Amino acid sequence: MIKPKALKPEDTIGIIAPASPSTKEKITLAKKKLTALGYKVRIGKSCYAEHGYLAGKDDLRAEDINHMFWDKTIKGIICLRGGYGTTKLLDKLDLKTIKNNPKVFVGYSDITALHLAMNQKCDLVTFHGPMAASDFAGNIEDFTIKSFLTAVMNPKPIEVIENPISTKIKCLVKGEAEGEIVGGNLALITATMGTPYEINTKGKLLFIEDVGEAPYRVDRMLTQLALAGKFHEVSGILLGDFKDCEAPEGEKSLNLMEVFEEIILPYGKPTIYNLKAGHCSPMITLPLGVKAILKATEGKLYMKEVATIT
Repeated sequence: MIKPKALKPEDTIGIIAPASPSTKEKITLAKKKLTALGYKVRIGKSCYAEHGYLAGKDDLRAEDINHMFWDKTIKGIICLRGGYGTTKLLDKLDLKTIKNNPKVFVGYSDITALHLAMNQKCDLVTFHGPMAASDFAGNIEDFTIKSFLTAVMNPKPIEVIENPISTKIKCLVKGEAEGEIVGGNLALITATMGTPYEINTKGKLLFIEDVGEAPYRVDRMLTQLALAGKFHEVSGILLGDFKDCEAPEGEKSLNLMEVFEEIILPYGKPTIYNLKAGHCSPMITLPLGVKAILKATEGKLYMKEVATIT
């Protein structure tokens, strides 16, 4: 895998909106926060564009991504927010330019489609972490900032991925596994099945998270991955945050843990849950495409290699 260069103080970060639009107020707040952290900030054209539920038309959003990777003065790229729209850009990405100009690339949720493309088609390490409008524009917690900075500015192995002190990583299936971390948002992983960007889980540590999906919908998506052989191929599983994914009280439903136990447990693959990565605050920045060791029995995730270089 190709490692991007670690960010340094006064580096220029580009903000792009490859999915849904936000507001000028949030863009301003995000820029202010990132500037306070020591970066220069350049706002992409897509950030101020709107096309219904999209931040501008597909060509504009794709052009923003390609241009930010092409521009040598941009050292890192942070997505504005998720929502919807990144799958529409996959066949418009300039994969050669992206691969030849590796940069820190950060986002989550709908951005998962871009992570899959960059990890698998460009061999580029990317970062599942906080976004401009969704996180930096709000009351972002110190833990989230520290995890982000450690991931993108430190050209040394992160060593161990740890939750906030108040929240423990828990074990679903005991054991130890090793492999590259891949994945992201469950809905986007399933949305790319049957396409050239379908996730490769063979020998990997599969990370999944989601938000606002009822247990039966999580069940359906996990079942799709199971039928496609994705859980059979993995070395281990990392269950991240599943915000607002429990059924309303009184509704006939399995709870989320019952879904995990019914679908994932039978594979016997080392599995942890409650990893604070996903639609949560505070949030871990998780490098994707980096080799790690999962010690599920201990609830520990150790990084085997660096995510960035000098």
